[in-house]
Amino acid sequence: MPVRMKDIAESLGVSIVTVSKALRNHPDIAVETRNRILARVKELNYRPNLMARSLVTGHSELVGLVVPDLVHPFFGEIAKALSAELRQKNFFVIVSSSDGDPTLEQAEIEHLLAYRLDALVVASCQPTSLNLSRVIQQGTPLILLDRSYSNLNSHFVGADDYKIGVLATRHLIDTGRTRIAHLRGPANSVGIRRMEGFLDTMEKHGLKVPPGYISAIPKDSIQRRNGHVAMKRLLGQHPPPQAVFCFNDAVALGAMEAAAEAGVNVPRDVAIIGCGNYHFNDTLRVPLSSIEQGSVAMGKRLGQLVLEIVASKGSLAPSRTILKPKLVVRESSSTPRATSKDSPA
Repeated sequence: MPVRMKDIAESLGVSIVTVSKALRNHPDIAVETRNRILARVKELNYRPNLMARSLVTGHSELVGLVVPDLVHPFFGEIAKALSAELRQKNFFVIVSSSDGDPTLEQAEIEHLLAYRLDALVVASCQPTSLNLSRVIQQGTPLILLDRSYSNLNSHFVGADDYKIGVLATRHLIDTGRTRIAHLRGPANSVGIRRMEGFLDTMEKHGLKVPPGYISAIPKDSIQRRNGHVAMKRLLGQHPPPQAVFCFNDAVALGAMEAAAEAGVNVPRDVAIIGCGNYHFNDTLRVPLSSIEQGSVAMGKRLGQLVLEIVASKGSLAPSRTILKPKLVVRESSSTPRATSKDSPA
């Protein structure tokens, strides 16, 4: 039989309330009493029933995090920063992956809600906000991460995706390239806003985007492979692009591999820039230029927001935190050097 809080209390001649307060480090309990209780807890290998405790306290001290990809460094860094921020206040994160599948995402959300979460953070792949609105209606505080819905009044933490598109495209234009393509992301708020930033910047500089220069990546869960396939399509254009803005760094890595296979030199023949600023980007054979989204700052802000929501007892008005992206220039988008053929006689 599992050890109960009642067993701890009876063995020490104290009340269940005293044991509960000691486990929660309540200031009402004397240090000597707390130490006796904690020693007996360790001796008997007691594990508190979090579900039962949440019914009494109104808090589970658990936060759910649902992301489309656990392998993606962007979401991994967010999860790590979120956990670190919450751990300081004895809150813990349950992480789950939807694999970019809306049906699986909904199943994961329903499973997590059974834990009576203090908050749920979701980087959603749902086509509409209907299921997410039900989470709010059921009383669980919801924080959208990275992807948003214009018709859903909820907390949101993410980057300025339109600005990401502007920064990447303007940088490629500043290097002197004029034929610029875009490997676009999925048809969610992130992919759409980055593409809009790309198109508006091209138009602002009087540059046309030929048919075929905006290539949707295939719907494959391995984004690096998607970038490889989409880049091969771009290289088949006549004329081929001089530069490519990729939806994210995983897509950019695939694009660079496709260019190398085709004998196309990066950055001399084609410049490539991604988004995400992976920690290994500067160790690649051709270091990858990228846009820094601020994944660590996002995770930290998510943690702060959860604690603010808990402190307000769920009454905190929905807020939007939009982080400013930063351009990180490396060799993959450097200004092409003149070759002997290009040099004046």
